[in-house]
Order: sequence, then C-alpha cells, then structure tokens
Amino acid sequence: MEGNLRNTHRLVIIGLLALTIASVGLAGCSRDDADHDDEIAVDRLQDWGGGDDWAAFGRTYGEQHFSPLTQINADNIDRLGLAWFYDLGPENSVTGPLEVDGMLYFATGYSLVHAMDAATGELKWIFDPEAAQAAGRKLRQGWGSRGLGWWNGKIYTGTQDGRLIAIDAKTGQQVWSVMTLDADDYRFISGPPRAFDGKVIIGHGGADAASTRGYVTAYDAQTGEQLWRFFTVPGNPADGFENDAMAMAAQTWAGEWWEYGGGGTVWNAMTYDQELNQIYLGTGNGAPWNHRVRSLGQGDNLFLSSIVALDADTGDYIWHYQTNPGESWDYNAAMDMQIAELEIDGAARKVLMTAPKNGFFYVLDRLDGSLISAKPYVPISWATEIDLETGRPVEVPGVRYGDGGSFRVVPGTYGAHNWLPMSYSPRTKLVYIPAIELSNTFSERGVDIDNWVRPPDNVLDAGANAEFPLDEKGASALVAWDPVSQTQRWRIPTPAFWNGGTFVTASDLVVQGHIDGSFNVFSAHDGTKLWSFDAGSPAVAPPITYLVDGTQYMTVLTGMGT
Repeated sequence: MEGNLRNTHRLVIIGLLALTIASVGLAGCSRDDADHDDEIAVDRLQDWGGGDDWAAFGRTYGEQHFSPLTQINADNIDRLGLAWFYDLGPENSVTGPLEVDGMLYFATGYSLVHAMDAATGELKWIFDPEAAQAAGRKLRQGWGSRGLGWWNGKIYTGTQDGRLIAIDAKTGQQVWSVMTLDADDYRFISGPPRAFDGKVIIGHGGADAASTRGYVTAYDAQTGEQLWRFFTVPGNPADGFENDAMAMAAQTWAGEWWEYGGGGTVWNAMTYDQELNQIYLGTGNGAPWNHRVRSLGQGDNLFLSSIVALDADTGDYIWHYQTNPGESWDYNAAMDMQIAELEIDGAARKVLMTAPKNGFFYVLDRLDGSLISAKPYVPISWATEIDLETGRPVEVPGVRYGDGGSFRVVPGTYGAHNWLPMSYSPRTKLVYIPAIELSNTFSERGVDIDNWVRPPDNVLDAGANAEFPLDEKGASALVAWDPVSQTQRWRIPTPAFWNGGTFVTASDLVVQGHIDGSFNVFSAHDGTKLWSFDAGSPAVAPPITYLVDGTQYMTVLTGMGT
C-alpha cells in the first residue's frame, strides 16, 4: 500500500485505519470447531496453551506477548501484503485487540467495542456503552480504551465512567454490568480487564489530577458478583483498616495523607500466575506526586510504585516489592509484568520481569518477591544503582528537588517504558522493550508546600513543577535485553519518543509499529529490519498475531493515541 504519508494521515484523522497484514497460509483447523467451556478458556490463556488465538492483552496469563506461530518467518517475509483494512472513527484508537475463534475484538474511543471477521474484515457488531454521555467530569481525563478481556464466550470492557461490562462475544449484547467506581469522583478506567479462573479483575486511573485512593476489584466472570477488593494504599486510620496489609502500609506514611487520596492506582499492569495462583499488581504514582506534600517527605508510602502479589482467590496480600520508596517523580510501576522461568546461576528460578518508568529492568523471585537483579536499560540520572542487599535505589543527591532546588531527572514523567507492552521470547531468552529517552526538570518553584490544596475541576497538579527542557526533542529505541545477564543485546533507534508495543513469535520475529506510520518486522536475534509497511497513520497500539483457517495474520490499530 504505497502513497503519501501526509495525505494518508490526514485522511485517517477523519477515519482511523485498522490494518491487517497476512501471509499465504497452510491448511489448518476450522474455527467452527471452537468451544467455549472453561476448559477451553484455560487452554487458550495458559502460557503453555495453544497458539492460534490471541485471547488476552498479553496473549496468555503470563503477559509475554509471545506467539508460538511460525507460518510468517524470515524466509517468506517478502510475501506479506495487505489483507484488508477498515476505517474507524476519529476517536482515540490504541487498543490492543483480541482474536478468538476467528473473530477480532477491539475498542475505539470510549469503549465502543467492535467485533469483526478476523480473516475478511466483515463487521459483525458494535457495542456502545454510551460512556461519554455517562462519564460527566470523568471525561476530562479521556484516555480511551487500551484493551479488552475474554473468558468463556464473553468480552469484558472497562468504561471511562467506571463500569465493567460483560458482552456476549457472538451477539454483542450486554450480559451484565457493574459500577466499579464512585459515580461522582474523578476515577476512570482505561486499562484492559484481566480474566482468569472464572474471575475478571479491573483497576482504575485518576491519581494524577484528583485525590484518589487506588484499588482493584475481582468479579465473577459469569455473573458480575463482586468477589474481593484490595486497596493499594491505606485510608484514614480513624475509619479502621480493611486488613493487616493496610495496617502495615499505614506505618510507612506521615501527616494526613488520606486527605490527598494517596494514589497507587492500578491503571494498567496485572499479571496472573496460574502455577502459584497469584495475581500481580503494578501500582501507580503518589497523589500528589511530591512526597513532601502528601506525606511530609517521610516514609516509603506503601504500596506506591510497587509490585504487589495477592492470592487470586481471596485478594489477600502475599508479598510486595517497591521500585521507588517515597516516590516523587511519577515513577509508577504500572508497566507490564511478565512471568517466566530463567536459569540463573545454574538454578531454575520462577521470575517476574518488569521495566517500569524509572529506567531499571527488574527480575524478581515470584515465590517471595525478593530482588534477584536490577540494571538500567536506558541512561538514568536519578540513581546510581539498586542495592541488591536492601532492594532500594541509591538516589543521587538533590534528586528530591526540595528547598528551592531543581533536578533534571532522566527518564522523565513519560518514563523509560510506558504502558505499551514489551515482549519476551522463551526461544531467544530476550525481552524486547519499546524504550523512551526524555527528561523533566523537577522543582517546587511557586508551590506552597505547607498549604498546598488540590485545585478543583480535575486539573493536573503534582504539588511540584515537572518542566520539559526546551532543548530536548526526546528519543526512543527498540531494545533487546538479556534478563539473566542484565545486558543489552542490541538496540534499534525508533522515531521520536512514542512508539508502539511489541510482540515476538516462535519464528524469531519482533513486530512493532512506529509513530511515523511504519509497521515493522525485525529479526529477534540482531534487530535487522526484515520488512516494513506504510500504514499511513501512527501505528502506536499494541499489535497482535493469530491464525485463522490456516492463515497467519498480524494486526494493529493505527491513529495517534496515548
């Protein structure tokens, strides 16, 4: 599909382009044979299950964004071509699609869920939850929908106004709907629900511009009945604590933190560990960002910027690891987490891997949350290392920017890695990270620390200034990272500083869309670009791949979004 990128981009601003690319396929199983009982659901979602479908945000429970499909490979890559495309509306379109039983599911704008024939592009149905009409003031943080969930014949979507909705995957009819947030606060949902073991779990956002206390809620996937809820930061001690974990966390806060909400929203990352029956939460930044405002500059402020492991059946706390104690730079840990088994020092270790905003790549033991290793995968300025004995960062003097000072932090508030997912190949043993290099200069200039009051009307106010240097354009790269040796294997510069997520296949291909409209396939071994397609509009959504009727496809939604 050749053409002038500028003209094409102008067109797709009006109707954003959904691009599907296919290779010539081999004979395969018919999608008509599909079943929807729980056993089949588990088979498609477990990390060692079948690979034709892409039935979860990260394809499987472990969020590796790895596909075992091999039909598209380096030997036939030149045979790739446009299979079909579909024009979308002008709304925010950055959803990571799902594909199940030959049907493609994705959301645009405010959770308008589409179902299409994944091989032909024929539209089957659209479900409109009328979220924009219901959102009210929540609409002021209009991020759109970043992903969906699937279980047992149902599609799950979270809406801007705070509902979790189950939709019949065949008919597009609503099965049930529950309100997960208070109707009159500023919380919202943009991240994908995760479904596992007959449950569906959802978090929320809203801590950047409101007095928000984070939590996640698990519901029965069949009925919508609430099963459990876990708060990520403690509330007012006068009201009592929900559990021992909140009582413990409260000891790490100071002042009247509950007046500011605390933050810690789980707006993106959740990973289910089927083997250990644990759910891992990646928690967000403080509310407000400035540690000196929300907690008098005292305490670690659990469970901000943390990986928290819960019992998946009960929601009970098991362990945590905090990436940034006393977080003060929007360095949340809400980026995707991948589970794997790695051989480290001659022993097989059950690990969790994550590359959060702060620029360090972490490998944790899934059994107890202990830190195995951590190294920076981009240039950083805020810390010299992570102390392996304490698990804490060794911060650079002055990084907390108080008492009239300022500090240029690298990475900045966009993070070294944002929500767009990385991928892990159990074949190459490498992680493929869409990395960002951009800074902010933090200061308290003009901020009344002792009398700070959050402004009304959902306005971003961090209790600090976070200025983008005028002399910096920002940069980005696709980084192949060895999680065992904690070293970079290869690095490919990518356009500007905001690009798409990645997936990797068993034929050792890494796929990523770029903000310049290119949709690219790289060698997983050395980063050589093997193929590229001009999509005509920014390709910054998470791509996926799937097999339908014997043909493998790759799909991405295009059009700018965050």
